[in-house]
Amino acid sequence: MSNQKTKKSPSLQAVLEEDAVHDLVLFNDEVNTFDWVIESLIEVCSHEPEQAEQSALIVHYKGKCTVRSGPWEKLEPMQRELSNRTLSCDIL
Repeated sequence: MSNQKTKKSPSLQAVLEEDAVHDLVLFNDEVNTFDWVIESLIEVCSHEPEQAEQSALIVHYKGKCTVRSGPWEKLEPMQRELSNRTLSCDIL
Protein backbone atom coordinates (compact mmCIF):
# COMPACT_ATOMS: atom_id res chain seq x y z
CA MET A 1 0.00 0.00 0.00
CA SER A 2 1.38 3.40 -0.99
CA ASN A 3 1.60 6.37 1.36
CA GLN A 4 1.34 8.82 -1.50
CA LYS A 5 -1.54 11.23 -1.25
CA THR A 6 -3.66 11.26 -4.33
CA LYS A 7 -4.51 14.69 -5.56
CA LYS A 8 -8.26 15.00 -5.78
CA SER A 9 -9.33 16.50 -9.10
CA PRO A 10 -12.25 18.90 -9.22
CA SER A 11 -15.59 17.41 -10.07
CA LEU A 12 -16.85 17.64 -13.61
CA GLN A 13 -19.73 19.83 -12.41
CA ALA A 14 -17.31 22.32 -10.79
CA VAL A 15 -15.24 22.51 -13.98
CA LEU A 16 -18.33 23.04 -16.14
CA GLU A 17 -19.68 25.77 -13.86
CA GLU A 18 -16.31 27.52 -13.76
CA ASP A 19 -16.03 27.57 -17.56
CA ALA A 20 -19.70 28.32 -18.21
CA VAL A 21 -20.56 31.39 -20.23
CA HIS A 22 -23.69 33.19 -19.14
CA ASP A 23 -25.71 35.97 -20.76
CA LEU A 24 -26.75 39.22 -19.13
CA VAL A 25 -30.16 39.85 -20.66
CA LEU A 26 -31.93 43.21 -20.53
CA PHE A 27 -35.74 43.17 -20.73
CA ASN A 28 -38.15 45.78 -22.06
CA ASP A 29 -40.19 47.90 -19.66
CA GLU A 30 -42.56 50.83 -19.93
CA VAL A 31 -40.71 52.96 -17.35
CA ASN A 32 -37.16 53.77 -18.49
CA THR A 33 -36.31 56.14 -21.33
CA PHE A 34 -34.06 55.25 -24.24
CA ASP A 35 -31.53 57.82 -23.02
CA TRP A 36 -31.40 56.26 -19.55
CA VAL A 37 -30.99 52.74 -20.95
CA ILE A 38 -28.24 53.89 -23.33
CA GLU A 39 -26.42 55.83 -20.60
CA SER A 40 -26.63 52.84 -18.25
CA LEU A 41 -25.30 50.38 -20.83
CA ILE A 42 -22.37 52.69 -21.58
CA GLU A 43 -21.52 53.22 -17.91
CA VAL A 44 -22.21 49.75 -16.51
CA CYS A 45 -21.49 47.39 -19.42
CA SER A 46 -18.80 49.46 -21.17
CA HIS A 47 -20.80 49.62 -24.40
CA GLU A 48 -19.84 52.05 -27.13
CA PRO A 49 -22.63 54.60 -27.73
CA GLU A 50 -23.69 52.93 -31.00
CA GLN A 51 -23.76 49.49 -29.39
CA ALA A 52 -25.84 50.80 -26.47
CA GLU A 53 -28.30 52.46 -28.86
CA GLN A 54 -28.66 49.27 -30.92
CA SER A 55 -29.21 47.19 -27.77
CA ALA A 56 -31.87 49.64 -26.55
CA LEU A 57 -33.68 49.39 -29.89
CA ILE A 58 -33.53 45.58 -29.87
CA VAL A 59 -34.95 45.53 -26.32
CA HIS A 60 -37.74 47.89 -27.38
CA TYR A 61 -38.76 45.92 -30.46
CA LYS A 62 -37.93 42.33 -29.45
CA GLY A 63 -38.61 42.55 -25.70
CA LYS A 64 -35.12 41.52 -24.63
CA CYS A 65 -31.47 41.62 -25.66
CA THR A 66 -28.25 40.01 -24.46
CA VAL A 67 -26.08 42.97 -23.48
CA ARG A 68 -23.02 41.07 -22.22
CA SER A 69 -21.75 37.49 -22.05
CA GLY A 70 -19.16 36.00 -19.77
CA PRO A 71 -18.58 34.21 -16.48
CA TRP A 72 -21.12 34.67 -13.70
CA GLU A 73 -18.59 36.51 -11.52
CA LYS A 74 -18.13 39.20 -14.18
CA LEU A 75 -21.83 39.62 -14.96
CA GLU A 76 -23.26 39.63 -11.44
CA PRO A 77 -21.99 43.13 -10.47
CA MET A 78 -23.31 44.51 -13.79
CA GLN A 79 -26.70 42.88 -13.23
CA ARG A 80 -26.86 44.31 -9.71
CA GLU A 81 -26.00 47.83 -10.90
CA LEU A 82 -28.47 47.75 -13.80
CA SER A 83 -31.15 46.58 -11.36
CA ASN A 84 -30.23 49.42 -9.00
CA ARG A 85 -30.90 51.75 -11.94
CA THR A 86 -34.42 50.25 -12.23
CA LEU A 87 -33.59 48.30 -15.39
CA SER A 88 -35.04 44.81 -15.67
CA CYS A 89 -32.31 42.25 -16.34
CA ASP A 90 -31.23 38.76 -15.45
CA ILE A 91 -28.28 36.42 -15.89
CA LEU A 92 -29.20 33.33 -17.89
